Amino acid sequence: MREWIPVPGTAKARLVEAAIHHFEVAGYEAVNVTELAAKADVTTGSLYHHFDSKLGLYLVVRGEMERRVVDRMAGAVAAAGGRGRATVRAALLVAFDAAVHFGVCRILAEPLPVQRDDPIETTLRPLLPPRRSVGGAILAAAWRAALLAVADGTPGSTARSSLDYLLEPAGRPAAGS
Repeated sequence: MREWIPVPGTAKARLVEAAIHHFEVAGYEAVNVTELAAKADVTTGSLYHHFDSKLGLYLVVRGEMERRVVDRMAGAVAAAGGRGRATVRAALLVAFDAAVHFGVCRILAEPLPVQRDDPIETTLRPLLPPRRSVGGAILAAAWRAALLAVADGTPGSTARSSLDYLLEPAGRPAAGS
């Protein structure tokens, strides 16, 4: 069992559930630790005991959501055959759909409050030709922009269609265009 997965109903589990909701609605910076703890029906001391800080809790939540999305991207890459434009497109669209399904668009779209490798970019980089290695960062940024649009109220289908349009090969119309 992964260490972060709390026993259902425990203070740690309630903190994780409340954190997903609050970070998704308000974003990392706007979340108040006192309100978050109250929503989880725990004290702030419990939050600090289990996660050391608001940042610690956020990194646990974000890391787990990124892991789930990257796992789905890996499945899409395997199904699409490994490399190339179609594989990148499949991986990003599957990742988008997963983030929307999990209800973590803002969590995965907002800038990370600490410096570390971007797992989405890291997943994309080997799928691109070496001369386009910076493309991983650009595509990950477009993916995050589409997620942020959903978090800010754009219908998921509209944001997905726009992301799909950006990923379509030149000269071929995107599905539904």
